[in-house]
Amino acid sequence: MSEALITVHKVTKQVADSTGSLTILHDISFSLQARQSAAIVGASGSGKSTLLSILAGLDTPTSGTVTIAGTALFALDEDARAALRAQQLGFVFQSFQLLGNLTALENVMLPLELMGRSDARAAATDMLGRVGLSERLRHYPKVLSGGEQQRVALARAFVVRPAVLLADEPTGSLDFATGEKVMALMFELNREIGTTLVMVTHDAGIAARCDRQLHIEAGRLLPD
Repeated sequence: MSEALITVHKVTKQVADSTGSLTILHDISFSLQARQSAAIVGASGSGKSTLLSILAGLDTPTSGTVTIAGTALFALDEDARAALRAQQLGFVFQSFQLLGNLTALENVMLPLELMGRSDARAAATDMLGRVGLSERLRHYPKVLSGGEQQRVALARAFVVRPAVLLADEPTGSLDFATGEKVMALMFELNREIGTTLVMVTHDAGIAARCDRQLHIEAGRLLPD
């Protein structure tokens, strides 16, 4: 088997609280191959979103290591982690996280412009067409439906062709039918681009569509 794209080794996260120290994640270890999809599932408060934040390098573990595409994430300083996120990672959030003062096209162009890509406009236009929004390029988020906003967010995430896509409850703000359409599109783009997908979800149906389910219970990863 080829070398894993993502390796999480003995990750523990502790925070101080009124009683002393609270352990949110206990000794988490797993690996994912390129192009695999994994759902992180568990009850609210089990540590799912904390684990996703650590995979993104947005939160730091108390101990343990995370390696993405051969790079030890926490051997890097904050600036280098930010650069790795820009080059290797895409993000999709429950709350869309679009910039309200930018059009759909400008939102999708932004990560490409930050990378210095001269083809940002053409690539963003093409990706918005891919998600069915060719007629909405110049619309601002406030006039787009929730499903349309999440499709813009998908276009923004996939336009950089990331090695890893991290998604946090991507259908949590959508009705069932719209959520189903968004998830079908996400899996289709994921297969097409060859991204490794890691997704936090409460939806057992969505989790079942992933190659693996990572069950977190009280901060511990249950055996597969």
